[in-house]
Amino acid sequence: MSQSPPNKSGAPDYGRCVFINCPFDDGYKQLFEATIFSVFDCGYIPRCALEVYDSGQVRIEKIFKLIAGCRFGIHDISRTELDAHSQLPRFNMPLELGIFLGAQRFGTGRHKTKNCLILDREPYRYQQFLSDISGQDIAAHHGKIQTLSRRYATGCTL
Repeated sequence: MSQSPPNKSGAPDYGRCVFINCPFDDGYKQLFEATIFSVFDCGYIPRCALEVYDSGQVRIEKIFKLIAGCRFGIHDISRTELDAHSQLPRFNMPLELGIFLGAQRFGTGRHKTKNCLILDREPYRYQQFLSDISGQDIAAHHGKIQTLSRRYATGCTL
């Protein structure tokens, strides 16, 4: 499947770009690869922080730019457990979800059309650490590629 040509600015088409917000560790690698495959298979263009490695760029600025360039977002908030060494949770995925929702809510023009899929490991687990998103439709994948793929297949129209 080929990607659409970039627009005049050289950036991929906003309406076909999907911001992927998920863990990038080895334990999530198969789910990440299934996500990328599914996005391509549905005819969209996956975008994530891994696509450009530039030590001179502040990472949050990269996230802002990616979110600004994507109409759609897939946000997996399943990795919020405590780190074994620091005993602190990782909140990068909930933070990036908040930035995306903020752009949707407070942005102008095309940002009002943003749409996202929020995923977690288990139904309603997110209410223990991110209760402010209660009322959103959160889909559970149970850490299984088959379940994750079904979520994408039913949402292919993003």
